[in-house]
Amino acid sequence: MIGLLQRVSEARVDIAGETVGAIGRGLLVLVCAERGDDEASAFRLLERLLNYRVFADDLGKMNRSLRDTGGGLLLVPQFTLAADTNSGNRPSFTPAAPPELGRSLFDYLVARAAELHAVTGSGRFGADMQVSLTNDGPVTFWLRVPPPAS
Repeated sequence: MIGLLQRVSEARVDIAGETVGAIGRGLLVLVCAERGDDEASAFRLLERLLNYRVFADDLGKMNRSLRDTGGGLLLVPQFTLAADTNSGNRPSFTPAAPPELGRSLFDYLVARAAELHAVTGSGRFGADMQVSLTNDGPVTFWLRVPPPAS
């Protein structure tokens, strides 16, 4: 599982002119399932997102997590994060999970996030989404939980 997290002062996801997910201060995370990922991979990514220390403490150091701050978590599916861009002028999406698995793991991630974190929103798998954000910092990290060994 891949998560591209961005610390934001606000973010939202619109579909066909309707806002389907929005947060204030917190993390916007673009999420991608890779071939071989499973629910354990998704849960491990969620744990890392909730505990990753990207918010400033009283001394201005990045020592506080989303759990510490109670900020929002906005999860957005984006299979293009798994693109293989090593050759040519067109990316290959072979490393991404098949759509059925990607949808299942994204839905699992969103459901578990809602259970574990009070302020959670999401985009919609397979939808044409418009994502708006104000990156705070900017602070952006790429997290990856490798698929389990075959």
